[in-house]
Formats: sequence, structure tokens, C-alpha cells
Amino acid sequence: MSVLRVGNASGFYGDRFSAMREMLTDGPLDVLTGDYLAELTMLILGRDRLKDPGAGYARTFLRQLEECLGLAHERGVRIVANAGGLNPAGLADAVRTLAGRLGIPVRVAHVEGDDLAAAHPGTLAAHAYLGGFGIAACLRAGADVVVTGRVTDAALVTGPAAAHFGWGPAEYDRLAGAVVAGHLLECGAQATGGNYAFFQDGDVRRPGFPLAELHADGTSVITKHDGTGGFVDVGTVTAQLLYETGGARYAGPDVTTRLDTVRLGQDGPDRVRVEGVRGEAPPPTLKAGLNRLGGFRNEVAFVLTGLDIEAKAALVRDQMEPALGKVSDVRWDLVRTDRPDAPTEETASALLRLVVRDADQEVVGRALSGAAIELALASYPGFHVLAPPGKGAPYGVFEAAHVPQDTVAHVAVLHDGRRVPVPAAQDTAVLRAVPEPPLPEPLQPGPVRRAPLGLVAGARSGDKGGDANVGVWARTDDAWRWLAHELTADRFRELIPEARDLPVTRHPLPNLRALNFVVEGILGEGVAAQARFDPQAKALGEWLRARHLDIPEGLL
Repeated sequence: MSVLRVGNASGFYGDRFSAMREMLTDGPLDVLTGDYLAELTMLILGRDRLKDPGAGYARTFLRQLEECLGLAHERGVRIVANAGGLNPAGLADAVRTLAGRLGIPVRVAHVEGDDLAAAHPGTLAAHAYLGGFGIAACLRAGADVVVTGRVTDAALVTGPAAAHFGWGPAEYDRLAGAVVAGHLLECGAQATGGNYAFFQDGDVRRPGFPLAELHADGTSVITKHDGTGGFVDVGTVTAQLLYETGGARYAGPDVTTRLDTVRLGQDGPDRVRVEGVRGEAPPPTLKAGLNRLGGFRNEVAFVLTGLDIEAKAALVRDQMEPALGKVSDVRWDLVRTDRPDAPTEETASALLRLVVRDADQEVVGRALSGAAIELALASYPGFHVLAPPGKGAPYGVFEAAHVPQDTVAHVAVLHDGRRVPVPAAQDTAVLRAVPEPPLPEPLQPGPVRRAPLGLVAGARSGDKGGDANVGVWARTDDAWRWLAHELTADRFRELIPEARDLPVTRHPLPNLRALNFVVEGILGEGVAAQARFDPQAKALGEWLRARHLDIPEGLL
């Protein structure tokens, strides 16, 4: 059968608004997808729904459709998006209303059944991650637009691929190939040079969004529309493939994908071929994301300028202590951004960051604000803050859970109103770690130079609940021979002091010349709790690349 061209127009709720129009006008497509959901987004949508029971979906998607629905209809491009969030039926109705007002005859379907709130009282949002076969059922029945709630990000691609090529649930290798393609598209411009360690290799001022040319055997080519910005090469694709993954077995509701089988090859300018992907039966459980309100938080950043930084920090900490006695969670961080004999006031200044959390908004609100502001004329010399503290804002807590596949009522609601149950996977396999793969021969001993890791390796990092992953890859075979033996889990802990007392698991992926590290608990209760300076670990990989090691001179 023909190649299926699937593009992406959104990597998160708030991504480039014009991307949908650009993807529809800059080149040919069969399906246009949009990923609007993340762990934090589900919490935001849950709070929206508290204020308005009819809310709970990504309103940006509707505004994009107002501009682009007619264009997609004219060009025969189907649209698949998880913008339904907590209310996919509500979004489907809103799309039908919009289409009627615009006079565009489109068939709208949706997928539901992911909502687990009834089984998890006290949560603001509780949702299972569904697979792609509900989307496939909607498309096979003739839908032009399919909106979903919480499906896996890759399901936005596996669903259209299964519908187009007629794949069944047991065609694991093909499904796994589509999962890899979906994972590579899901974060938009991260596959085309955005957030890329070696961003200076191309012009990334305005990267185009990616697309995948999918084939019936599950292989694909990752590319972008001709003439758009950014670039696609083995490096950009490797970086995105490692993003927010863990071990060699990448579990999903439809298939467990073996990331250690993926082979990447440059297939021409801005084209990377993805092949060799193997799949296995999925696990008997579905991942579920549980979001609840954890309490209230507040933050003050005291600016400390010039001399005696440590003493100034100690003084203000002592002065704030009486106001913090009732607070359940207090965190102080002194960020030494100051330099001696600095040419500007900013570079002569350090930041003392105070973060407080408590179940009682009053304790972290007015009580804290008053105590901090009252010090304005009675504390260290040069006292000021970056911004006055507020009243205390609610924060969320994310928890990952797992539920049996057959307890989730996955349903495709077709454009004509028919409800089609989507059966759970019949064959399943409990997820187990793969044996440690053989490593390459180490480099011969020779002269070394103290230098940043990032001169010979790229990295990309991200969050999964309270854990973080850091994928690190080498650009050459010799660099891989060195990296595979040098960057152990223990060495990682040495380079990242925050991880020294935490479980760190290293997963080698030789086909990609890569190591993937999972650091458990480094993000506390997840991004919504904002437990650290970089709450989603987005820059953890860049910090690692900036650390110095003894690197063989032949690699530099």
C-alpha cells in the first residue's frame, strides 16, 4: 500500500499556534496530529473543569481549527489530536459546532474510556493511557477529525497507521515501528533541531515541524517539509528517541517496543530512515496518571550583591525563621551567580531562593509575604527581591499507577454516534529488563585532557513523574567506545551531586551509541510540585554535558 505521511503540529499545550496552518500549506500530508497533553497539562485542565464543568479540553486546538479546518478538508488531510484532555466528548461537540458555523462538512469522532476518576476519589484528574486502536476504529469508519483524551503520545501515529495499513493487534513489529515514529513526532520541533545539543549544526531560529513517511512494514523516514527551518539528521532523531524513555523495553498499551533494535540511517538531506524495530506483546496493565492538589506553595528570591554573600544569606535565613515555624516544607537554595570584581551589578549578585509548601494557604501566603517585605529596611545591605511574594498558589502532585488492561472501557465513539468497544490486548507479557548488552572494546590508553563531556557527547533529558531520564549519545564510534566504559552510573552520580543518594539505572543502547540514565526521585512529587530549580529536568542533560572529565585527546 502507499506511504502514509503523518505530520505533527503541536508538541504541548501552548506550542506554536501557526504550526497547523504551516503543516497544511508547506507540503503534502495524509494525517496531521497534535499532542497537547502532559502530566502538568492534565492538572491545569482539571483545575479548568473545577471552574467550568464544560471545560477540560485544549481550547487552542479549536482556535487553530477555526483557521485551518477548511484547509484540511480541501486537501483531504485527516486530523488526530489528544486535545480532548479531560473532556473529549465536549471537544468533539465543539468541533461539530464550529464546522457547522463554517459550513464545512466534516465527520468528527472521539475516543473515551480513559477517565478513572471514579475509581480514585480525591484526585483532580485520573486517566489511563490508551492505545491507538480506538483512533483506528474512528478512522476506518470514515472520521475526518478524531479527538481523544489521555492516549499515549505515540497512539496518535499508531492509530492512523493501523487504520491505513490494516494492521491487527498482534503485528507487533509493525506497531513498534509506528510507536518509534510516533515518539519521534510527538514533541514537534525537538526532532528538527529544537532543544538540540548541537544546535549550531544548522539554522534553528524557526524549525519546521516533523513528519514521518510510514510504510506497511513499520519502517519510516523522519523528515520535514521542504524549505522549512531547522534540520533532520541522525543526531536530532537520536536525541528525540532518547527523550523521556527508560530501558530497552518501552512499554505501551498496544505493544512493547524494543528500543535496542532501532537502527537509524541518513537517507538524504533532512531525511532519517528508521528500521529494524522489533515489538513484543504489551504488558497486562495500562499506565495511569493520577493528579491531585498537594497544597499551596510560595517563593521568594532574595538578591544578595557584592561582598559577604554567605553571611548575608545566613542573616536573612535567621530573620525569616520565626515566620517559617509552622510551614511543613521549607527549602533554601543559594545560587552563586556572583563574580568577584564584577563589571555589572547583575554579575555581582547571587540569588537566595526560598520555596515553601503547606496544606494551609495562609501559612505560605500572607504570613510569609509580610515577613519577607518587613525586612526591606532591616536586613542585609542592598536588600531587595526579584518580585514580591504572592498569596500562595496551589500546586499539584503527580503519581503514576498501573491498572489491568481489561478494567478500562476503551470506546471509539464514531461520527454517527455509534459506540464501538475496543478490546484489551489478548496476549500480554510482564515487563522485564533485558540482559546487559555487550559493550564495544575500550579505547587504547593514551594522553587525556580535562574537558567538558559535551565536546564529544550529546544529551537530552526530561521528566516522568518524580523521576528524570538523561539520554547521552556519542557522535562517533571511537567516542562511543570511550563513553560506554567511562560514563557508569557511579560516574554519573559523581558528576550530578543531586543524584548521589538516589537510585540511578544505566541502560546501554549500542545501536544508537547511547546510554540512558533513569534517576529516581530527583523531581520529588513531579513537575506540578516544582520541587527543584528545573522541575522538569529539561536542562539536566546540558548540566551533565558541561561537567569536566579526563577525555582522550584523540576525541577532542
